[in-house]
Amino acid sequence: MKFLSGHLAYALRDEQLRRNLGGLFRYLAFLVVVIAVYSILFHVVMLREGEDHSWMTGVYWTLTVMSTLGFGDITFTSDLGRAFSVVVLLSGIVLLLIVLPFAFIRYFYAPWLEARLRMRAPRSVPGGTSGHVIFTAWDETVGALGQRLSRDGVPWFVIEEEPAAATHLYGDGVPVVRGAVDDVETYRALGVEQARMIVLNRDDLANTNVALTVREASPSLPLASIAEQEHSVDILELSGCTHVLHLKRRLGDQLANRVCAGLAQVHVLASYRDLLIGEFPVHGTPLEGVTLGESRLREIAGVNVAGVWHRAQMVPPRPDTVLTDLCEPVVVGSAEAFERLNEYLVIYDTNIHPVVVIGGGEVGRSVTNSLRSRGIPVHILERDPDVAASLEPIADRLVVGDAADRDVMREVGLEEAPSIILTTNDDATNIYLAAYSRRLNPNARILSRITHDRNLAAIQRAGADLTLSYTTLAVETIFALFHERPPIVLGAGVAFHYLPCPPSLVGTTLRESGIGEKTGLTVVAIERGEELLSEPGPDTRLATGSVLLTIGNDAQVSSFRETWR
Repeated sequence: MKFLSGHLAYALRDEQLRRNLGGLFRYLAFLVVVIAVYSILFHVVMLREGEDHSWMTGVYWTLTVMSTLGFGDITFTSDLGRAFSVVVLLSGIVLLLIVLPFAFIRYFYAPWLEARLRMRAPRSVPGGTSGHVIFTAWDETVGALGQRLSRDGVPWFVIEEEPAAATHLYGDGVPVVRGAVDDVETYRALGVEQARMIVLNRDDLANTNVALTVREASPSLPLASIAEQEHSVDILELSGCTHVLHLKRRLGDQLANRVCAGLAQVHVLASYRDLLIGEFPVHGTPLEGVTLGESRLREIAGVNVAGVWHRAQMVPPRPDTVLTDLCEPVVVGSAEAFERLNEYLVIYDTNIHPVVVIGGGEVGRSVTNSLRSRGIPVHILERDPDVAASLEPIADRLVVGDAADRDVMREVGLEEAPSIILTTNDDATNIYLAAYSRRLNPNARILSRITHDRNLAAIQRAGADLTLSYTTLAVETIFALFHERPPIVLGAGVAFHYLPCPPSLVGTTLRESGIGEKTGLTVVAIERGEELLSEPGPDTRLATGSVLLTIGNDAQVSSFRETWR
């Protein structure tokens, strides 16, 4: 009863519900008047038939007839009485069996249930919360990033304005707080002064408004905003955003950096302190067809192989792993080691034909600009003539047409291209194009963007060699900003992880630990305070306070944490 009374008290504070209840009570009062009138008429008709009943009997008869129970213990014998009974019966069907349930549900039960659900979604963070991350909207990126933060013990919260949506998220276990994103009181309820970062992930107009609102509550809190349009970057910075992430441009730059064209060389993906991470093509080099053990890359250049990309999947670096013409080893080492590897690879000519970019949107434009700045010729295929008109100044050749037409593909040079980049914003289209391009050019390196990580397996099966998702890029970039580290983006489904050495592994060697065999993770470096061991061998011992720099997926990290709690 206390639980129910609490919900009722909360619901009755709602002005609209109070108005609804007023209407419901007026209808109930009308029903009472109708029942009273029918009871009086019952006595009048019964007296005409020579019978006398109590007033309680009149009310009893009226309710049994209106509710269609009809016990039959009290009946009329005259036609007038029977006609009156029919009127009472029909009005009872309408008033009691149709209108009353509808009015009760519409004006009381539904608003009360909504108020009860609203009460479930909290309007503030728990007391004492600090060091948390706040997101201004719920999306796929927040879901993936929230898992990473929770795994590291970092609290996070999502703002949701709609009560029903907030309740749904709350029921799914999402740490949601209900409130208006443009109300400064919402951020005070979220403990903005104790927060570590706010991520603005709405549209550019809303993000600008939110940034100004947050700055009223906290002038110094780091704000990371995702920008949809390039021209919004300056506006968001002027609004008070600490970091503005134009992810579509970054996605294009990342795809362009993975292109194989011209001479074979290592593509540097990222760096951490003195450690470089890169990948290179095997096609057309002496490494094609040999195993990792036979490649002697460590002896030749001093690099360690952290994994091997094969058809968009990261294969563990085992000595018996065969390097096919479509493989791309991921290597880790110093700048000097990368220079030695480039000297080894540079004499091999892979393909001097132009790169083909399918899709001339914002990502495709970014890919083209990045490639042209490196002197790599680019041919663009775009279906929309209006979009194509703006691409003429940046493309070496622009073809307007449908990618499903083989003559159009031949015109754009797809059959000879060393790399094909799929940049449309529709995953189904990219999956289709990956399969079609693989059939037309079996030797090309096919790179594709995907919007949703759930389509990763499908595009791998279609023939893509490497995929980058908007979600992966956003997660890695924001996560790196939170930890004040450089973002390291490897590919969809694979990430660079910093894992503290568990106490149970202290004193053991990497070989004895069995990290690779038990979890599938690859340890590429070990950080000990200011010291970075960039070439850990099997006999390297793990010390207290060490941080393992590893490459793998989230499932492998979870396996690591479960194995060594």
